[in-house]
Order: sequence, then C-alpha cells, then structure tokens
Amino acid sequence: MHGPAVRAATCLVLLTVLIGGPAAAGPWPREVKGVFLSLAAERDRDGNSYAGLYGEYGLTPRSTLGIEGGRSNAGETGALMWMQRALGRTDRPDRWTVSLGAGAITRNGTVAPVGLVAAAWGRGLDAVPVLRRIPGGGWLALEARLKVTGTLRDEAEVRALAAAGATGLAYLTAETEAKAALTLGWRATSAMMLVNQLRVEDRKDTGFASAFAISVVRDLAGPAKVEVGVIAPLSGPGETAVKLGTWLEF
Repeated sequence: MHGPAVRAATCLVLLTVLIGGPAAAGPWPREVKGVFLSLAAERDRDGNSYAGLYGEYGLTPRSTLGIEGGRSNAGETGALMWMQRALGRTDRPDRWTVSLGAGAITRNGTVAPVGLVAAAWGRGLDAVPVLRRIPGGGWLALEARLKVTGTLRDEAEVRALAAAGATGLAYLTAETEAKAALTLGWRATSAMMLVNQLRVEDRKDTGFASAFAISVVRDLAGPAKVEVGVIAPLSGPGETAVKLGTWLEF
C-alpha cells in the first residue's frame, strides 16, 4: 500500500488515536424521493472564504445521490456528484455506506477532473454504551474520504504558497486529499441540535492538519433550519473560521 492509500490509512489511524474510537457524516441513506439541501458560507480571520451548496436525494432504500458545489475567494469553482450505497442489514445499530463520485474544478481558466471514494459508519447514541445516557439522543458517525484531482497549471504556485504557510490554501483543492471526520450530534431540544466534529486531513501540498468544528442547528419555519458554527484549527495551517448556513429537508 503506498501513495494516496497510505495517506487515507494514516488519517484513519490518527483519528483513532486522537479520539480513541470510530466516527462518520451521513451513513444513513436518504428516504426514497427525500431531499436534503444545505447552502453555507465560511470565512476565516484572514479573509479567506468559501460558499457552497450540498444536496442529497433518495433514489432507492439503499442508494442516495449527492451533489456538492462551491466557490472560494481564491478563484476556484468546483462541482462533484456522487452515489452512496448502504451495506449490510439495516435492522442493526451499525450503519455502513460506500460512495463513489466524479466532478471537476476550474481555477484561473484551467479545468481539472476530480474523483472521490468514501466510506462511512454510524450509530445512534441510544445504541452506544455511556453515550446512551445523554438526554435527547443523537448520533455518532465516522467518514473517510479520498479525493484526487488532475494536475493544474498553477501547481508550482500552490507549492510556493504552501512553503510560505499561506492559510488560503485550505480553500483550494489539493491534487490529493485524504480526510476523515468524527461527528457527534446531540439533539439538545426538539428544535435544536449541536453538531461537534473532529476533522483530520493529509494533503499533498500542506501535509497533515486537524481542526474541531461545532455548529448549532436551529429549526425555523416548516422544513427550514439555520446553522451557525465555528471551525478552530488544532494543528497544521489555517485560521479560525465562522460558518453560517441554512438546511432544507423534505
């Protein structure tokens, strides 16, 4: 095992060391014909920003179609479509999924293809020892992603920025990215959720980094929710960022 595979394995091992256990984001398939949409914007203390759209659509009881797209203030625009498939029996506490996706990014007039492979595990808190005592319930999930992008003409410039420690690199897609995220969601009240997430990544340009993100998601009218959050770097390049978004689920 070498190259991207080693980076993905490293992320998973380091995540396990950091939190002592597993994690995932979204291993529960969307209901058939069910729709989830999220529009969010993020900005850090250096003025770097990103605005993105995320969506899911339930195709079958086991298959979910997803889309992701966005643009950063660094001039990069990207779009990705993926298919998620549930594995194993759905009448057990553990949920497993795998995903494959493809898309493209454009930066400074150059277009490059993007490929994605991901796997996720999740379990409701009512089936997790100790955590089942938390009132209101919630979920625990772990997701690992490997994204590979075609070479762009400005890779030399990106490497120079990485050597200079430029924080804006976090808002550009690397040639190779291996990421993992542990999510602990808590339904604090019937109208509010707290979503805590530990993120680790290994990029070809900037190396290993980790961050902690926390969001408050509050019900609005009908199917709408509002999300307010903070992302704080723990190691590696990056600055503290704030996030504001909306969720629609129907």
